[in-house]
Amino acid sequence: MKSVPANGGALGPEAREASIQRLRATTEPGQELDILIVGGGIVGAGAALDAVTRGLSVGIVEASDWAAGTSSRSSKLIHGGLRYLEMLDFALVKEALQERGLLLSELAPHLARPVPFLYPLTKPFIERPYVGAGIALYDAMSISSGHSRGVPFHKHLSKRGTLRAAPSLKNDAFVGSIRYYDGQVDDAKYVANLVRTAAHYGAHAVNQMAVVDFLREGERVVGAKVENREDGTQFSIRAKQVINATGVWTDETQAMVTDRGQLKVRASKGIHLVVPRDRFQSTVGLILRTEKSVLFVIPWGRHWIIGTTDTDWHLDKAHPAASSKDIDYVLEHVNQVLKRPLTREDVEGVYAGLRPLLAGENDSTAKLSREHVVAHPVPGLVVVAGGKWTTYRVMAKDAVDEATRTMDERVPPSCTETIPLLGASGFRAAWNRRNRTAEESGVHVARIEHLLNRYGSMTPEVLAIIAQNPELAEPIPGADDYLQAEAVYAATHEGARHVQDVLTRRTRISIEAWDRGVSAAPVVAKLMGDVLGWSDAQRENEVRHYIARVEAERLSQQQPDDESADAARLGAEDIVPLR
Repeated sequence: MKSVPANGGALGPEAREASIQRLRATTEPGQELDILIVGGGIVGAGAALDAVTRGLSVGIVEASDWAAGTSSRSSKLIHGGLRYLEMLDFALVKEALQERGLLLSELAPHLARPVPFLYPLTKPFIERPYVGAGIALYDAMSISSGHSRGVPFHKHLSKRGTLRAAPSLKNDAFVGSIRYYDGQVDDAKYVANLVRTAAHYGAHAVNQMAVVDFLREGERVVGAKVENREDGTQFSIRAKQVINATGVWTDETQAMVTDRGQLKVRASKGIHLVVPRDRFQSTVGLILRTEKSVLFVIPWGRHWIIGTTDTDWHLDKAHPAASSKDIDYVLEHVNQVLKRPLTREDVEGVYAGLRPLLAGENDSTAKLSREHVVAHPVPGLVVVAGGKWTTYRVMAKDAVDEATRTMDERVPPSCTETIPLLGASGFRAAWNRRNRTAEESGVHVARIEHLLNRYGSMTPEVLAIIAQNPELAEPIPGADDYLQAEAVYAATHEGARHVQDVLTRRTRISIEAWDRGVSAAPVVAKLMGDVLGWSDAQRENEVRHYIARVEAERLSQQQPDDESADAARLGAEDIVPLR
């Protein structure tokens, strides 16, 4: 199948329909894809970019929205993982630190940025040299990557220096601290951008497209049967190799093909709380030890993200629910170091995600492997599982390496180390001229900075929408950080198909607004509907569904345990489009 010419990577309705037609055509003689990727999270999106930039014909399908699962519900950190260093997993930490530097300096400087953390020291004399040596090693391992570190070096702080950096810490909670840096990214925004970049290079990307079965010729997998969830139609996609990158759903998708040689993946639930930045004073984030793992307090614009937990999850994988017990656990641990304790009333947003951990003999998910595995259980099917968000590019490379190993023609090696995401090239120049851009567009420079940190050098595309309709420079109701033009752009360029796609992933209104996006939903439905051709009934259905989803999540967060929280969250069904 021929690749499409570069089109700017727009994932609007016309591009989606064109990709569907190209995928349908793969059943014609000589038109099969080289690689079909199942799963539109960070690893699947990374594999699509890796494969297409090797010159292969590529399709990627996602049953829901891009990054709708684990990949939008992380701690939003790009990091090596200090706790893995303590576990002596040096290879994993070094690999992750190399990727951190690459993301910050080359691949996505418009989306990823350094963030400072304090590691509070609680014991005099003994702890500082031990922790200091570990963090020094952490910094040293990042130097050897061959890329820019992307972050400053660590620094030891006295008790007075620690209080100066974080005045809201209890005086008796520490004896000093070490400040170090990691990276931060809007995980869902990154995945959407990654898919767009793959589409720009010629990949055929379609969300709301579920795999219902795999195509077989004898033992060999030769493609997949898919269902378009928007109209219920089904068709077949043929490919020389299929890559299964479905994360916590790996076991279920593997089971469609074989019960032999399966990777086993266990889901571990992690929850995060979002609170306003003014609830306590600090210029830096925190990393706190718990009896099970670590707890991060992460600066996030005008908010703090606090998490995470690490507990086994055996219930609904599409909508993991945070229980009252989970929320109390996080509040209890962070309040151990704060002068003024946080309460439930301080919590703006809550989200829960599932980590796909490679199952082993260990009963504790906190101790299961974060390293990834690539397997070829039957001819024509490659499975990739495990790993960390930060190392997605390596996982994608390894999966595509395995998929192309048996291809007849010689396939070039991965080159994604040198492929910036859309919006990265020219970002620093665009940032330097932001004041001129503000003058030329009539949009306040603070808004221009916000757009640059979300769209990079593609910001003029958003400003063009405003130029056509200046009213779209107004903020979205209940979410002053986001412009109405961004909701339009999400539908025209970023593949958003539903109101919840915009409010939970293209923006983070669902966790940043006190009403969790309820007041924004009608406006976003109107703006999206104009792009996607929704009827009045569809717009009303979108708003009604979103409000029901918020109510179900709030109810689940009042339940005492996982089982009752899961039952409450499942009270809101997934939206089915009206056609």
